[in-house]
Amino acid sequence: MAEGEPAPGCPGGRQRLPAFTWEVRANDRSYHRQVRKKFAFCLSKRKYSGNAIRTAKYNLLTFLPLNLYEQFHRMANLYFVFVILLQTFPEISTLPWYTLLFPLSCLLLIRGLRDLIDDIGRHRSDSSINNRPCEILAGRRFRWQKWRDICVGDIVRLRKDSVVPADLLLLCSSEPSSLCYVETADIDGETNLKFRQALLVTHQELGSEESMAAFDGESAGWGRLWPVPWDGFSLGNSLLPRPHQSSKRLAARGEPSGDLHFHFGNVSCPGLDSKIMRNSGKIKRKKTKLDQLMDRLVVVIFLVLLLTSLGLAVASGFWARTFQEKHSYLAALYEHTSPAQQAFLNFWGFTILLSIIIPMSMYITLEFIYLVNSCFINWDLEMYYGAKDIPAEARSTSLSDQLGQIEFIFSDKTGTLTQNIMSFKKCCINGTIYAWGWFFLPGKLIHKHQRFMSKKETEESFLLYLDEGRGHGAVVWLGGSVCNPRSSPADQLVYQAASPDEEALVLAASSLGYTFLARTQDSITIRELGRTRTYEVLAVLDFNSERKRMSVLVRDPQGTIRLYTKGADSVILERLQRRGRSESLTERALDRFAEETLRTLCVASREVSEPEFRAWSRRRGEAAALLQRREQELHGLYEEMERGLQLLGATAIEDKLQDGVPETIQLLKLGNIKVWVLTGDKQETAMNIGYACRTLLSLVLQTGEVLKEKKGWPWRWLCRDGAEAWQEQAGLVEKAFVELASSCQAVICCRVTPKQKALMVQLVKKHKKAVTLAIGDGANDVNMIKTADIGVGISGLEGLQAVQCSDYALAQFCFLQRLLLVHGRWNYLRICSFLRCFFYKTFAGLLTQVWFAFHSGFTAQPLYEGWFLALYNIFYTAYPLLSVGLLEQDVSAKKSLEFPELYVVGQQDKLFNYRVFGVTLLHGVGTSLISFYITLWAFEDHVGTKAVGDYESFSVTVALSALLSVLIVLSTQYWTVLSFLMVTASLLLFCLFSFLTQSADAFRIAPAIFRFPGELPWASPGPFPSLALLPGAVSHPGDHLFIATS
Repeated sequence: MAEGEPAPGCPGGRQRLPAFTWEVRANDRSYHRQVRKKFAFCLSKRKYSGNAIRTAKYNLLTFLPLNLYEQFHRMANLYFVFVILLQTFPEISTLPWYTLLFPLSCLLLIRGLRDLIDDIGRHRSDSSINNRPCEILAGRRFRWQKWRDICVGDIVRLRKDSVVPADLLLLCSSEPSSLCYVETADIDGETNLKFRQALLVTHQELGSEESMAAFDGESAGWGRLWPVPWDGFSLGNSLLPRPHQSSKRLAARGEPSGDLHFHFGNVSCPGLDSKIMRNSGKIKRKKTKLDQLMDRLVVVIFLVLLLTSLGLAVASGFWARTFQEKHSYLAALYEHTSPAQQAFLNFWGFTILLSIIIPMSMYITLEFIYLVNSCFINWDLEMYYGAKDIPAEARSTSLSDQLGQIEFIFSDKTGTLTQNIMSFKKCCINGTIYAWGWFFLPGKLIHKHQRFMSKKETEESFLLYLDEGRGHGAVVWLGGSVCNPRSSPADQLVYQAASPDEEALVLAASSLGYTFLARTQDSITIRELGRTRTYEVLAVLDFNSERKRMSVLVRDPQGTIRLYTKGADSVILERLQRRGRSESLTERALDRFAEETLRTLCVASREVSEPEFRAWSRRRGEAAALLQRREQELHGLYEEMERGLQLLGATAIEDKLQDGVPETIQLLKLGNIKVWVLTGDKQETAMNIGYACRTLLSLVLQTGEVLKEKKGWPWRWLCRDGAEAWQEQAGLVEKAFVELASSCQAVICCRVTPKQKALMVQLVKKHKKAVTLAIGDGANDVNMIKTADIGVGISGLEGLQAVQCSDYALAQFCFLQRLLLVHGRWNYLRICSFLRCFFYKTFAGLLTQVWFAFHSGFTAQPLYEGWFLALYNIFYTAYPLLSVGLLEQDVSAKKSLEFPELYVVGQQDKLFNYRVFGVTLLHGVGTSLISFYITLWAFEDHVGTKAVGDYESFSVTVALSALLSVLIVLSTQYWTVLSFLMVTASLLLFCLFSFLTQSADAFRIAPAIFRFPGELPWASPGPFPSLALLPGAVSHPGDHLFIATS
């Protein structure tokens, strides 16, 4: 088909194809390989990609340049490179080049190795997928080849339970009606089998390998989004009109096929052009509150560094002028530089000298701490679900500290709080409630009077009602329209349903004599009370979250056309033709079902005349052929058909709570965490689930009644359906709503759509500035999980999409208490303790450079040896800080769960904030002053053969004094053998490297690099470090006492 020709099936040919078309020719690889499209300027590339995928970022040639390019996008790395470049100028260089180059090289190397390991994993995953076997038609027979060998237009054969290798246009299958069944869990999160159906003509014509080899059909579509809306399909010389529901003819890459023996399909979109690859968008990187605070603090430190360098540089200019005036006989030394020039050079010299205060090594150490703490979560056997062999999984390694700061939890209900295992419990027909073992009489329903019966008696009563023609077997119609029956080895029917609700309904109907036997392309076969009847399926009006209902149009053997509709009571009741006594009783029964926390659905029907159906079917066909506004037009036609319904009854299905849900919610509430339940169920069901899981208490109900009486609209607003609430939101102030909702002890939002779930999370983040966590198990929870600061996916029965988009994966909701109250609180404590200790040791050990400037004529002369500066953050102080970041804990896991009130500390940012940073800065300044001036006093004006008063010995003594102070003052509360080993290792490494870098032999080999020969034996800090403990003795115990009493 040429571009711009009218699309077949379009009335009058008025709709034209866009410029971009997608044409597929069966069994014609040469055509697809030669077709090219413009890429850039005069360059072009192949229009059709191969089926091999590549998610890896690097290869052997691009790893080094690309990784360095990515790493130098970090401003901190660029700053350090700038400082290293400054060190190349002898006029301003105050430190050896290796003092910064060595730590920066270690940082780049470690991050590069981490990226390389991650990319090797992606390469292995890509190779595993690309090398999967499949059967491709080559010549006149199918041959086993690899996925990567598939091209556009190839015909592939799928066997039982195989995975679809590329997006396929289905041609035929071994099923008589050419039905295929695929599982779309990786696409939309649903684990049930969905039916796909091949074109009737291809199913009839392509019955052998020879006919497929001779097949030269051509299909065309437009647009880049999957599914491609096929414009037509040519078979030989005939052009077939485009089917109305093109997506039903397509199977997407990655979908597991059903248990039919064979499926045959024509490859339409392979590899990177497939739906699953185009939809695999990147998840936005989440930053914790501590990350954001650290970014601001680093900027503050940098500004302080520049101001300090500027102040010292100005002081050096004044000092130089004063020195020249006082010592005029040395004027020859300054004839080439003025005091202003000296100040300018010293500014850059001090910038280099103090640049080591910027915490370069902090980032890589934090990443290691985050990684190990995430492994602790993965290894926790208390969060292992043995029934399904599912451990907890930390899918994100950079958010563990934020687990200790959660203020709001947004939880889905079905499959998250409940088990998502549905069982049919009750139904209400014509005002009578039927259930296993008992039923209500219509006249006694209001008084809640019941009479217990045996299961046999109940079935007989219910069957008598159905046999009189009043029930119509609607449950079977609606369940059967989306179910797939299978025969098990025991000759029992096994159903694959579109949802657990559907399966429960069909199984219940089967036990009552209405057995769904088979489904073909256009018919359903049912055994009704012993009689087998076949009905023609005229149309299926599919369910979606907006419609909240689904319908099926059928023609019975007598030729009567009926519409059967099933959906939420809020949408069914408003579409009824009349509201009589039976409808009122059914509404009351729905309320009673909801009080028992049962999931409710209404069933209705109406008779459709033949002329009405023909006119509606013609308009539906025209709407399905539209290129624009197709969904809107179809939605309007569905609305038109689903009017004037007659209520048949209501069903009630039970979905039990998971184990430990009430206890978990109670603990979270004691930890000052607010749990909001967001569900699509009706208000009564949602509230009763709230009572069952202890989200709501009797006291809350009394408070709600008072609020309803005094305030009027706010309580009703919170309890209304989601659709009504969002319509009124335009007239309400968002902030007022969030303030009202957050002041409630419990919030349950019912009738909410997936979009509204995400909007609710977004509102709380916007107006409360709170840390949020969203937890769910289905595809409808993905937006909410991505929007929240922390997303938790439940490995449930609705696929893995929620888990794949989450930051943490759990098997049960009850594991959330340990994830937050134990691991979250510990991780927050460890990260904050690490940051305090890191900044303290940085200020305590390196601010002595500033004090030394006052005694060296402000000449930017370094106090420490270059090797001490290079190794200070990497070896001398890194290991004790690691022990704090990995092993620190104030109370045990058992005590953390016994006293969930301890969690409040993280919510209030008590352990690290601007105030804590200021106290740490003052503590570090005090330690540096004591280390420097006490040592200066001890060394000052000492002369004699046994006195040690040289600059080198003074420098080493100050370094050792500062190091001992840092190691002693570390606020470690939980000491282990590993903690002691790490502190000991730091001291041993200091002695070892000092011996190596300060040996006489090293000085003789390279005197310019090893400048302090034999100074360590003369260095003795004496009792001076004990004075540095005084600031810590004053500040730290008070902090711990304050935290414990909080």
